[in-house]
Amino acid sequence: MNGKRIAIVGAGIGGIALAILATQKGYKVSLFERDIKISTIGAGVTLWPNAMFVLQQMGVHEQIQALGGMPMNMRQFDQYGAVQNEFDIAKINTLTGFSSVSILPRDLMSVLDRTLADLGVNIHFNSAITVSEIAQLKQDFDLVVGADGRMNSVVRQFLYAEKVAPQYQGFINIIAISQLKPSTLDNVIHDFRAAGERFGIVPIKADLCYWAAGWSADIDKTRPLCDWYEQMHQRFSTWPDAVQQVLKSYNKDSLKLIFVHDIDRLPYWHQDNVLIIGDAAHAPLPTSGQGACQALEDAWHLVRVLEKHDDLELALTTFYQQRIDKASASQLVGRKVAQQIFTSKAHNNEAPALGISAQQLVTLWMQGLDN
Repeated sequence: MNGKRIAIVGAGIGGIALAILATQKGYKVSLFERDIKISTIGAGVTLWPNAMFVLQQMGVHEQIQALGGMPMNMRQFDQYGAVQNEFDIAKINTLTGFSSVSILPRDLMSVLDRTLADLGVNIHFNSAITVSEIAQLKQDFDLVVGADGRMNSVVRQFLYAEKVAPQYQGFINIIAISQLKPSTLDNVIHDFRAAGERFGIVPIKADLCYWAAGWSADIDKTRPLCDWYEQMHQRFSTWPDAVQQVLKSYNKDSLKLIFVHDIDRLPYWHQDNVLIIGDAAHAPLPTSGQGACQALEDAWHLVRVLEKHDDLELALTTFYQQRIDKASASQLVGRKVAQQIFTSKAHNNEAPALGISAQQLVTLWMQGLDN
């Protein structure tokens, strides 16, 4: 299929990554984005070694490392600050040969956007593709790829006669970016937990972090945002000093409330020459830590199978078979961790999902990734 035309709907991480990788291999790419500019939604992104592998294939990993931070450890605490568990990120990095990088979305997307522009690909902004317009894209392009997100994927809606409804998992996240006193976090991801509540803090640079405050809650979109933010301050007012510093120093413009959804495992991701990838196909909860990573893997695997198979149906079927189990495993891990924290039956002293051996985690994350 080399040299043929690919339409990509959605200019998020997965969409732009696919556009870069496909263009590098000689495909002619058109990228459509509903917004008027690149989205930088989310306070921060952690790119684990599987994501950094793909970014290396794209030739951008050094730029990403220069802009991001490299946390070396992850500690789980209770709400009083007592350490419950610890995970050696540096060991994972050594075993895989790739760094783990925490980065602001604006920095990650700026690198991807610049790389795409250098390849001569322009993003068609303010292009909200409708379900009916996908039928025309099917005729105009050899392949149509939906990388248009978990909540309102138009391409997913086109593929499924009965709309796939994202599943609310019973908790909210309030996310933001904070400036801290240097050495507050000591290059360690801090994960504080109590029954039905969690406060996670991820360092980027010595004085910069992103964070998420989460707790069990029903969906209520009529309630003013300021009420949610006030409740956050009240809920976590007695939590350890790192939490207090974060809550005193966040950038108000970065503050965002999210009712956290994922989607169930789907029986297929394509029909004819229309395909979904990333969150449109297999959105995990943020508790999986793998949303961006799996979207990047999708982009890399898809280009590989397109190069290998001239028959498009065989290529897309092979792509699904290669990706479904690993993507679904990330979804399952995210749900299990969320249930540990946010359900009434939570056992807060249990080891987190990363409480497997470093070698087991390396095997899971790096499965299917090779040159």
